[in-house]
Amino acid sequence: MKKNQIIYITGQLGGTLFRQEARQEAERLGLTGIARIQSDGELRIETEGDEEALEIFIKWCKAGPDGTTVKGVRVQDGPLQGYDKFLEMH
Repeated sequence: MKKNQIIYITGQLGGTLFRQEARQEAERLGLTGIARIQSDGELRIETEGDEEALEIFIKWCKAGPDGTTVKGVRVQDGPLQGYDKFLEMH
């Protein structure tokens, strides 16, 4: 079943590195959504797709790509938005 989850990530995320790697991982898993850094520096990723793929993606977010340090991850369910691809916003 398709689901929407909003993931908030804090830490040393390497500027655009985490967003770029998150987009690549999401696309590999067949997920769609959007990633953007909020004004407080927290990364917000809203992603949609199969529940199993979302679980794998969240696990990946908790580890982060090489060169980043994840300090915290919060996840909440959101309403489906119908994204057709994964976007990185600046």
